[in-house]
Amino acid sequence: MTSPRLAIHDRMVELADATRCRLLLALERQTLTVGELASALQLPQSTVSRHLKILADQDWIASRAEGASRWYRGTAMRDAESSALWELVRAALHRTPAALQDAARIDAVIAARRAGTQAFFATASAEWDALRTTLFGARAELSTALALLDESLVVGDLGCGTGGLTAALAPHVAHVYAIDASPAMLSAASSRLAACPNVTLSEGTLEALPLADASLDAAVLMLVLHHVADPLRALRDVRRVLRPSGRLLIADMRPHTHEQYREQMGHVWLGFDSRELTAWLHAAGFTAVRYVPVPVDPEATGPALFSATARCAVDVPSASSLRNPQ
Repeated sequence: MTSPRLAIHDRMVELADATRCRLLLALERQTLTVGELASALQLPQSTVSRHLKILADQDWIASRAEGASRWYRGTAMRDAESSALWELVRAALHRTPAALQDAARIDAVIAARRAGTQAFFATASAEWDALRTTLFGARAELSTALALLDESLVVGDLGCGTGGLTAALAPHVAHVYAIDASPAMLSAASSRLAACPNVTLSEGTLEALPLADASLDAAVLMLVLHHVADPLRALRDVRRVLRPSGRLLIADMRPHTHEQYREQMGHVWLGFDSRELTAWLHAAGFTAVRYVPVPVDPEATGPALFSATARCAVDVPSASSLRNPQ
């Protein structure tokens, strides 16, 4: 076993080389490649690589491979004696002319790197949306934005259909209650959600939800309210199952003239405008209603959509009266 005295002596040997100390100073400032370090320190890449290997073998630095490059950075994973030794060496070196020149050249390297990024976006801005969609899909930002949800939330996907929204929500919240009136839709949702342990699938209608009073933190009605004969009654039952601090999100169609939807897909309502929906929500016990038109997708063939959010009002009727409105 190596004695502490011998270990610190080894550390002194590692820091006895000026090039290695310059590399450590450089990697305290930025994560850099071998080529960038060679440019900043004005040394051959072979020399830089040899000293980087020594520092990496002794855990002074860490690295990661990324494509054809390897990126190096300083590491704080050192014992107290080694850290103290480095602080002594660093204090003596960091204001020397060589160290200051290294720092200036590193700043220039980083500026060139940023300039390259800016140049890319200057030429690619017109095609960026199409490029990002090609690389990451059309819904990348929407899918990742769900991570903003509180992980303790209990959410109801009311009118869940085949479970697409439930599958997107489940990784980010505590539990999702997915409810639909169609056994066929629930069967498809069951297959899709088989790997989601925090999802409960149930058959039920919006007017008589199979949930206990005040059991949800949030509820979502995604393209389902237009199928309901009595939206106010449905919204009252949604209010019943929400906790006092609960929130509601409705996404549906703006008013349209596609009469064929009634026979083709069983639509009862040809969209909703802000005025009528806000009136229903207030009557059902919601407040802070916000109705926002959704930008039209140029590739979509159906009516334009809206999103509406609301909070449970503080002063609302009792749960029993919400179940049985007069």
